[in-house]
Amino acid sequence: MGKPAAVATATLTCTFGLAPSTLNVLPVSGVLVEGKPAATIMDQVPVLNIPPFGMCQSLANPTVAAATAAALGVLTPMPCIPVTTAPWVPGSPQTLIGGKPALTAGSQCMCAWGGVVQIVNPGSVRTLEG
Repeated sequence: MGKPAAVATATLTCTFGLAPSTLNVLPVSGVLVEGKPAATIMDQVPVLNIPPFGMCQSLANPTVAAATAAALGVLTPMPCIPVTTAPWVPGSPQTLIGGKPALTAGSQCMCAWGGVVQIVNPGSVRTLEG
């Protein structure tokens, strides 16, 4: 059985972020799912598609590391700026949008600062992707 399709307004979380975020999908493909632009595995551009998650608490993030060092080792979260460099995985192996696999619930994307960004609410409820 397929997984729910991810669309614009899908809810995202990051393991090092302090707040959820909302997936932004540009309507360039012209494909709508339940009235919202459908997402693909390539909708992973930082800030454009994946907005910040409030504050970041990853020590791999240089701003967090510097602030923590300045606070004598007390973890000091700093504003999140996602740095995703690879497509979402796994996506849908059977449903293509503009030649790219459709994005589904449960897909994940890695941040360069060590966080795992995942879709916790795909934004669609009736449409399943293969």
